[in-house]
Amino acid sequence: MARDYYDTLRVSRTASAEEIQHAYRKLARQYHPDVNHDPGAEERFKEISEAYSVLSDPDTRRRYDRFGPDFQHIPEGYESYVGGARTGGRASPFGGFGTGGINIDDLFGDFFSSRGAAGPLSGADQEAELELSVEEAYQGGTRRITLSGLGTPISLDVEVPAGVVDGQRIRLAGRGGQGLRGGAAGDLYLVARIAPHPRYRVNGRDISVDLPLAPWEGALGASVPVITPGGEAKVRVPAGSSTGRRLRLRGEGMPNPQGIPGDLYAEVKIMVPRKLTRRERELFESLRRDSAFDPRSGT
Repeated sequence: MARDYYDTLRVSRTASAEEIQHAYRKLARQYHPDVNHDPGAEERFKEISEAYSVLSDPDTRRRYDRFGPDFQHIPEGYESYVGGARTGGRASPFGGFGTGGINIDDLFGDFFSSRGAAGPLSGADQEAELELSVEEAYQGGTRRITLSGLGTPISLDVEVPAGVVDGQRIRLAGRGGQGLRGGAAGDLYLVARIAPHPRYRVNGRDISVDLPLAPWEGALGASVPVITPGGEAKVRVPAGSSTGRRLRLRGEGMPNPQGIPGDLYAEVKIMVPRKLTRRERELFESLRRDSAFDPRSGT
C-alpha cells in the first residue's frame, strides 16, 4: 500500500550511496517539470525528491529500513528501547517491525509513559494504484475497490473524476495509516494507472485511434464515423489522405474539468479487401492500367 522509496528510485535495498545518487539524478532529469510537461510529471518529481531526501541520509535511511513508511512517527531513541522486537505472524516488508499481528499502540504505551510523552501521533499517508480502462478514466464515476494490503480487507466507494490521467492521484482523506494514541489517521492516495486498450492510445489527455479507410475514401476524401470514448464522432477525411496521416478532432480527447480538454487524433489506415469480387477486380485492374500514380516515388 505505502510507496517504497527504493522502488521509487528503482534501486535495490542494498544500493550504495553512489547508486542512489546516480538513480536520483537520472530520474530527476527525466521528470523535472521544467523539461517534462506530461500530466503527473511534477508529482512524480516530488516523489523522487522525497525518496532521495530519506535514502541519501544514512540516519533516516537506517530508520526507514527498520520501521518503514511510519519511521517519521517513531520517537528518536526507540530503537534501543525495543531492542530485537519483531512482528508477530507476518514479517514486515521493510525488515523491522510493522503492523502485522501486533498492537502498535500497546507496544508504544510503556515507552511513552516512561518518557512522559503520551501525546497523539498522526498516521502515515499511504498509496495504492487504481487501474482504470480508458472509458472509465474518460467518464469518471463511482468505483468500488477492495484494499487488502493492511490487515483485514476493506471495500470503499471511490469517486473517480472525469478525465483522470495516468499518474494522477486521488486523495481519500483519513483512509491511510491509523494514528497512535488518538492521533488522526493519514490519507490514502490512489494513483491512477490507465490500462492498455485494444483501440485507444493515450498520451496525457490526448487520445489516438486508428481510422480504417477504403482506398477510394483516402483518394477522394470522405466524411466517416470514428468511435471515441465519449461516443461516435464524424471526421472529415481530406482527399489524398494516405496511411499515417493524423486527423485532429479538437477537444475530443480526455476531459479536463479545470482546463482545456485533450484532442483525439484519428490516424488514417488504408485497407483493401482480402477477397475481391469479379467487378472489384475489374475496377482495380482498370485503375492500374489507367493511373500514372507511383506510390514509391509519391507522384
